[in-house]
Amino acid sequence: MGERILLVEDDARLGAQIVEHLTGAGFEAEWWTEGRMLLPGELPDVRLVVLDLMLPGTYGLDMLKALRGFSEVPVLILSARNDTLDKVRALKLGADDYLTKPFWPEELIERVRARLRRPVLQKPESVLELGPLRVDFLGREVRVEGRVVELTRVEFEVLAALARRPREAVTRQWLVEHVLDPEREGTERTLDVHVSRLRRKLAPAQCVETVWGVGYRLVAGDGS
Repeated sequence: MGERILLVEDDARLGAQIVEHLTGAGFEAEWWTEGRMLLPGELPDVRLVVLDLMLPGTYGLDMLKALRGFSEVPVLILSARNDTLDKVRALKLGADDYLTKPFWPEELIERVRARLRRPVLQKPESVLELGPLRVDFLGREVRVEGRVVELTRVEFEVLAALARRPREAVTRQWLVEHVLDPEREGTERTLDVHVSRLRRKLAPAQCVETVWGVGYRLVAGDGS
């Protein structure tokens, strides 16, 4: 069989048509009819996810956000919604492509092939150790000098975003757009509040450093 693709689509007729065309093009398709809040280890071994947005169970963008917490598998969004804001938000959350319904099956197949021709980003290490700080991305556990630090969801996501690019400056705008919820908390002022709380919890490690005029970066704080 060909490369495996996961299709998440609740429309029975459309889903059957997509599976038929994927199979006819030489792919192996696995079809889910509802969204699921995926956790590490629950994603099938697939090369691409074709994801509808309006799903029973878990909304497509929520599924995408959870998926991006542990996997860089390419995701092609299918949606009847043609609103620019929906497209922008999907791309910011990590979608690789966005196809609006209705569409020609031939276009879908070519987009699938084009996505599979592009290299997939290498999956980052599951654990980062930097000075006294240890971040377990999959287990969502943070330790400082061996002590477990309890973080909120947003605090962990901010730290994880910095930890995936250690010693590199990450702009405040990027963190706002990719970590905070743009509909509820997407401001730089709110980001600064989260970073301030994060620093207090990570003490004595002084590992979240301000890069003035740019944003923040993670360094090997020595606790001195």
